[in-house]
Amino acid sequence: MSTKPPSSLTERRKAATQLDIAHAAAELFAAQGPHATTAEEIARHAGVALRTFYRYFRSKQDAVSPLLADGAGRWRALLEAAEPGAGLSGALESAVQESLAAPDEEAAGALLRTRGLLRAAADDPALRAVWYRVNQESEERLVPVVARLAGGLEPLQARLVAAAATDAIRIALETWAGTEAGVAGQGSPAALALRCLRQLLGGMDTLLPTGDDRA
Repeated sequence: MSTKPPSSLTERRKAATQLDIAHAAAELFAAQGPHATTAEEIARHAGVALRTFYRYFRSKQDAVSPLLADGAGRWRALLEAAEPGAGLSGALESAVQESLAAPDEEAAGALLRTRGLLRAAADDPALRAVWYRVNQESEERLVPVVARLAGGLEPLQARLVAAAATDAIRIALETWAGTEAGVAGQGSPAALALRCLRQLLGGMDTLLPTGDDRA
């Protein structure tokens, strides 16, 4: 699934419909679980025909992928906007903190939807597979961004940093979903992700370009 902004009116409408379906699926999964939710119910909740649902998605679990990909795309866009030479670790930390912050009700709601999905995925292998797939795709798209920011990294090194950054967010969100911690402050997704990122990248000091200071 592409995370590039739709370029035509038709593509924007298609993306909007997919996101509407994703929101409906996430809400139903969190409320009653994937096993008790049908594709027909998701389509009805989203206000679309069942044939429209299957035009875009192969399964009910796959329907949440635009919602998850949208979150991954926002954090990657923050990194893409960073200037090369400003320090890779600093750029990663800043993007993690900003993308997982909850400065308003909309951002808080997005995090809580993710918590609901991850809790629902605990008993649904197909939903977990969607979560892992979206993370894998995000990691792959992050490699050239890391390479541009860090200039001088070998391809293997760029992949390792991209994997560490992606896993830092994934593990933080999964850990947070298993708690009752809030969307901000101690134990929040941003706090956990920053901790994960620092610990994962701490073992990669020899990979980072000279002068890349995380302090």
